[in-house]
Amino acid sequence: MFSFPKSMRLCGDLRIQATRSQGKRYVAWPLRAHVISVAGQTQVMVWAPKSLHKHAVDRNRLRRLMREAYRLQCEPLKQLEQQGRAFHIAIYHMDKEMSSQEQISRAMHKLITKIVNDQMTNVK
Repeated sequence: MFSFPKSMRLCGDLRIQATRSQGKRYVAWPLRAHVISVAGQTQVMVWAPKSLHKHAVDRNRLRRLMREAYRLQCEPLKQLEQQGRAFHIAIYHMDKEMSSQEQISRAMHKLITKIVNDQMTNVK
């Protein structure tokens, strides 16, 4: 239930590029998400840019925290997936400062809520 297997990870340059260029943007500081509707399974990619975080340990920590927050709060997206609506999601950390686990968790919850609410209103 609370795993993050390879099948949930967004891979492939074409899929990532399409998600970042064509996806709808959602912001919950310090996170930004690009979301595109697809057929199949919901997949997620997280990244922290080198231009904002010069040290690899900082980027790795932020990515780990974002994956953990997503993993614990992805249940509403899984429910949409069971209804036949899946997404490719690219989540980006846009603050220059290191964020705490609580900040990232709150922001991830807001992002997922915004995505789900927006998708529910688009269907009706």
